[in-house]
Amino acid sequence: MRVLTHCNTGALAASGWGTALGVVRELHERGCVERVYADETRPLLQGARLTAWELGQAGIPYVVQADGAAASTILRGLVDVAIIGADRIAANGDTANKIGSVGVALACAAAGIPFVVVAPWSTVDLATPSGDDIPIEERSVDEVLNWGGVRTTPSDAEAFNPAFDVTLARLVTALVTETGVLEVSAGRTPARH
Repeated sequence: MRVLTHCNTGALAASGWGTALGVVRELHERGCVERVYADETRPLLQGARLTAWELGQAGIPYVVQADGAAASTILRGLVDVAIIGADRIAANGDTANKIGSVGVALACAAAGIPFVVVAPWSTVDLATPSGDDIPIEERSVDEVLNWGGVRTTPSDAEAFNPAFDVTLARLVTALVTETGVLEVSAGRTPARH
């Protein structure tokens, strides 16, 4: 199986085995992983710095790719499943994760492949009805306007730097937690768990 990941979801991000990367590690131990496409995860490069390191330490074959390559990689048929984490999950199954996740989900839907979210049940917020109610953190514009302390954009450029985006429940094939698997796109939401 060829897997795409987005952001870091291993032991460095979540104690012990990790979340989504923990699933990838288990699939690898079962001999099911051919290659992992690790999105670099701009602007802080968690995928390139952390996920790549963890994949290498586990002996899992991987390549790091630019975030902008993810949709093309999926649509070219190079990926069988996307497995990502979540920072917050609404009662209706909408998930908030690192910016760029919704693009991966849309590409998976277009390609007809599973988009799987793996997170601890503690990430589910039943008091939050939908993704519309999840506040999105905006990070420093310097992360977009500069690289290594050097301005890389015109001096009059402004920036927009949301840290997360919300993937609609209809795009989430399955939500995997320690309590089981919910087929969210089929209507099995955390609120109906």
